[in-house]
Amino acid sequence: MSSSFPASLLNVELRPGKPPILQAEASGDAPSWATEHRDALRTVVAEHGSVLVRGLGLRDSTEIGAVFTRLATGLMTEKEAFASRQTYSEGVYSSSKWPSNQPMCMHHELSYTLEFPGLMVFACLRAPTDGGATAVADSPTVLDALPIELTERFEREGWLLTRNYNDEIGASFAEAFGTEDRGSVERYCRANAIEFHWQPDGGLRTQQRRSAVVRHPATGQRCWFNQIAFLNEWTIDPEVREFLVDVYGADGLPFNTRFGNGDPIGEDVVQLINGVYEANTAREPWQAGDLMLVDNIRTAHSREPFEGPREVLVAMADAVRLGDFSPPVEVAAR
Repeated sequence: MSSSFPASLLNVELRPGKPPILQAEASGDAPSWATEHRDALRTVVAEHGSVLVRGLGLRDSTEIGAVFTRLATGLMTEKEAFASRQTYSEGVYSSSKWPSNQPMCMHHELSYTLEFPGLMVFACLRAPTDGGATAVADSPTVLDALPIELTERFEREGWLLTRNYNDEIGASFAEAFGTEDRGSVERYCRANAIEFHWQPDGGLRTQQRRSAVVRHPATGQRCWFNQIAFLNEWTIDPEVREFLVDVYGADGLPFNTRFGNGDPIGEDVVQLINGVYEANTAREPWQAGDLMLVDNIRTAHSREPFEGPREVLVAMADAVRLGDFSPPVEVAAR
């Protein structure tokens, strides 16, 4: 049972350009501290969109898993992953395997699925020597800062995600869907409004149209909620993009995004979105033992380039279905 420890008694530091930071005193028992302060922490996240907890001294994946479980309503099993992860225990993963010299741009986790986490929980076992922050950005603020004609178009049409699964780059379809059985993959796709085409080489191509703007289930705030820029070809490192196009062709990239009606999204639009994200980014370098909670609908997150070893564990928690709280666009791919 969680405590009713008041959030007002938590020492949360608020500074421009940084996420809310809480200095904790866990007395060496982080899981018990998490149980005692769960409600207060959730209140801080509801108010500010995220919180970085420092001072818990998290030591290993078992302890982190216990903390994640006590803070969340329930941990999710990831589906439709775009990059591989290490699984530490049920619902507890490594951060996505992504080149350390390339950023993972701002995004909302699994915003291309019909069921996604309402809460993201991160913990740092080993901090990099430089960079590597899990930065955050407030999505209602980002929405208001983007040109209204652009956001109205995305709100009206949604966005289209195309994926090409193969065994050479990114997650294979077996990793993404948790099975090698084609029939199971097809049933999942049909149940989740994903158009699919098996390729002659055994690969899989999918398309899905999703909402770009949603209303927060608790507050009703309109939130810019998507991965339009992150999964677009113009966010890929130019040399990597050129190589991928040479090998797989312009239509064979592992992922790409378009306007909901199928029109290409120009490089200028992607740069604009990422620029607005950067102008509203809050970041704090990881320290070993840190914990971070992020409202996945209200707050976008990123992973910045880094040097040195970095071990950050993550859990996707508190599953919500889009149709339960925000009217979706007509999700069937065209």
